[in-house]
Amino acid sequence: MARTTQTELVLLRHGPTDWNAEGRIQGRSDRPLSSEGRARVREWRIPPAFQDYDWATSPLRRARETAALLGHEDAEIVPELIETDWGRWEGERLGELRARLGETMAANEARGLDFRAPGGESPRDLQTRLAPWLNRVAAGGNPAVAVAHKGITRAIYALATGWDLRGKPPDKLLPDCAHAFQLASDGSLDVARLNLTLLP
Repeated sequence: MARTTQTELVLLRHGPTDWNAEGRIQGRSDRPLSSEGRARVREWRIPPAFQDYDWATSPLRRARETAALLGHEDAEIVPELIETDWGRWEGERLGELRARLGETMAANEARGLDFRAPGGESPRDLQTRLAPWLNRVAAGGNPAVAVAHKGITRAIYALATGWDLRGKPPDKLLPDCAHAFQLASDGSLDVARLNLTLLP
């Protein structure tokens, strides 16, 4: 069946937190934006067209704060947009995990979409979690902006490109940028525009 209806979906990652600065895995840990993170978000300039889109946000504080600083404190809170659950590894540093766990960690990372922290969820789980929300956005037909997380962006990018999360992605997803996708009426995705800078 031909995919005729296309809805633009724009993803923004939340501003920086103290754990971002320390290189710690945040997952579901509800860290607020740091003072530097708030200042950073205030520098962002959202393209005027995006301001009139439907805005949604992860329920985590760092994403809700980012949406509010961008003038969208009334953004819909969407449970499906919460960050990946990293289980017992939340608060850890990835480099330290790799050094400590060695080949076990390397084998886990080589699983790509099925990589999983102890007690956490995999990127494939995350894609499954996102599917109902993507279908709702597609059915509504209104262009949308979602303020979410790195894990959400990577999961949606993987759905759009077929990347299996093994090795580096085909495109580098830069910070302080928006990433736009085309969402078809059947819930499938295509890349529209990546790395749209938000800095003046």
